[in-house]
Amino acid sequence: MPLYVPKSINLSLNEEQLKAVFRKHDVNGDGCLSKDELMKVFRELGSRNPSWRVRRSLHHADGNGDGTISLDELDELVKYVAKQGYGIN
Repeated sequence: MPLYVPKSINLSLNEEQLKAVFRKHDVNGDGCLSKDELMKVFRELGSRNPSWRVRRSLHHADGNGDGTISLDELDELVKYVAKQGYGIN
């Protein structure tokens, strides 16, 4: 009898793990996550509509309104994302 193997497994991440996922996408090393960098993160996290999720994330976490998420704002972003139940697919 064959074993059932799911096509993908969604693993929940804690806040520190989510921070690490976001930090690794700061590809230019400026300490801020741009909209493009956030888009890549949400694609990795399996978002069905990453552009909408980026807009919502900026609304919740971009405290200074500069259109990016700085390291100072990362905690708010991670809290928002954790509430949405994101994990790695």
